[in-house]
Amino acid sequence: MDRRNFIRFGFAGIGTTMVAPRIVLASAAESPMAGGVYHTEDAPGRWSKKVLSHLPNIEVEKQQQAATVRVLTRHTMEEYDHYIVKHIVLDKDFGFVAENMFNPLQDKEPLSEFALGDYSGRIHVLSVCNQHDTWLNIAEV
Repeated sequence: MDRRNFIRFGFAGIGTTMVAPRIVLASAAESPMAGGVYHTEDAPGRWSKKVLSHLPNIEVEKQQQAATVRVLTRHTMEEYDHYIVKHIVLDKDFGFVAENMFNPLQDKEPLSEFALGDYSGRIHVLSVCNQHDTWLNIAEV
């Protein structure tokens, strides 16, 4: 199974066993997987001291019929020792929209810009750290 499907199915609460409907329909931020499979501001799991430096900050700008999303993770880029690997944007149904991978030898900060065109609705933004797992934040476009 490729990573994109794994992430999408994981967030939707689909597993190899029966899954309660409330889990499938729950918001990703409220899912029982928050704090374990991925981390949020309210469910940082074992990384409670890492929220400020790992949670992706999302800025949405709409001009006419076009939306632009900027994502910044306030994290240092310490070459390959400790860095943000990538940002991923998923739509309201956890479908893949876009990603931006970082080169820690070249990128000074983990900053991404995504052109979403006329998309509107909820987006789920992931920030992946090579040491402190995956962090999720949500915004409305």
